[in-house]
Amino acid sequence: MANRLFTFSAFAVLTIGVSAAAFQAGSQRTPRVSYEAPPELQHTDLPQWPYTPTPPKGTAVVPPDDGEAHHLPGSTKAFTTKEIDGVSAVDWFPDLHPKAPTSVIDGKPGVYRACGTCHLINGYGKSDTENLNGMPVAYMQQQLEDMKGDLRHASVVNMGVITMIPVAKALPADDAKEALEYFHSIGPAKWVRVVETDTVPKTMPGPHRLTAVDPSGAKEPIGNRIIELPESFDRTMLRDPTSGFVAYVPVGSIKKGEVLVKTGAGGRTMACVACHGADLHGGGDTIPPLAGRSPSATGRQLYDFKTGARHGKNSGMMQPVVAKLTDEDIVDISAYLASLAQ
Repeated sequence: MANRLFTFSAFAVLTIGVSAAAFQAGSQRTPRVSYEAPPELQHTDLPQWPYTPTPPKGTAVVPPDDGEAHHLPGSTKAFTTKEIDGVSAVDWFPDLHPKAPTSVIDGKPGVYRACGTCHLINGYGKSDTENLNGMPVAYMQQQLEDMKGDLRHASVVNMGVITMIPVAKALPADDAKEALEYFHSIGPAKWVRVVETDTVPKTMPGPHRLTAVDPSGAKEPIGNRIIELPESFDRTMLRDPTSGFVAYVPVGSIKKGEVLVKTGAGGRTMACVACHGADLHGGGDTIPPLAGRSPSATGRQLYDFKTGARHGKNSGMMQPVVAKLTDEDIVDISAYLASLAQ
């Protein structure tokens, strides 16, 4: 594992080459795009923190495959980089989850990649995707329908949901059903560790749209943002479904978020608990759980509702909720929700 970390650090410095100035502190905004995109993807003034970074155009986004077989502690499996980054999902610990259906582990070459390649074999997901474990089947099905109908996009270009739109359109109904029922069957996880802090490691874009710690080891003020990092970058690169994330959030944000979520803060928003349940574990078949999920993903959804990038069925209920939210509110809400148990 240590050798792989060294390899990534060298790879990052040599092929990504992001300047430290490009990733400075709290008021940072998403860079402008240089190509035409649908109107809902042209929001270039949103805070960058929820949006996983994209390496500069023309640079590699994954390390080359040297044919070496990689291993994880506690697993008898071995996979090469080519297999890990392939169309099928790798399954390091098949005994830790129900038997994965074909749609989750193999996909259909030429039609769609296996769901587990991005959402992990157990649906726990990464900071650039969504946590699907335990999600209501009807809610997930509606998201696929919204994507198929071009009613769900992203507020900025190059986010993972954009790659999901052609998948949703190509996914056969039976394949979708078995995948959604499988992810729904997987129980809660402690996947995100939340830490309140004033300073965070300086970061840079890493492979697979992951945020990586800058090799310089420098620190910087957290500002008004959340920094979500893999607990182990190496293990996340290997698609380890047992290695989660740490989210650094501003000091005091959890308490402020709790007030917003539970009370609506005197009309600034609507109390999330009114629809998503007192424990934020969801409200039936169509309202998803919020507790313990990726704060990056939560922040993206709040902005997507606010910009109108999400305008499918049921999204109208969220419009008054997000209308008056400030950037700081979205940080606070995302921090608080991530700090809860799934």
